[in-house]
Amino acid sequence: MVSFSAAAFADFLAEDDDSAVVMLNLLRFDPDGGRERHLEYLRMAEPILARFGAKILFRGDGLPVLTDGEVQAWDVVLLVQYPARAAFKEMVDDPDYQVAFQIGKSALADIVLQPLKQSARLM
Repeated sequence: MVSFSAAAFADFLAEDDDSAVVMLNLLRFDPDGGRERHLEYLRMAEPILARFGAKILFRGDGLPVLTDGEVQAWDVVLLVQYPARAAFKEMVDDPDYQVAFQIGKSALADIVLQPLKQSARLM
């Protein structure tokens, strides 16, 4: 099931941070047409993302995992940049996005959303 952790989402939004945030999306598709529904979701979501100043930085298909141990392969990885945390919240609340989200949600067997902020540069 795809849903936000209410506590994690509240903590994410509580941070006073006006800098850009990149959302790492790790996606595993429903084997029954999930990839096709995800592409439909992207066609619907991209103009909505643009309206909120967000953009897809990277979309790539997962290849075989190269590490040992508990392995969890993903079908697709997305990196989406938002101008600020508030833009992400506004987009999630948008009625047009909610329609697209239902299609995107139906495409997935599993998802991880990991917000990222840029680290200080190494010298």
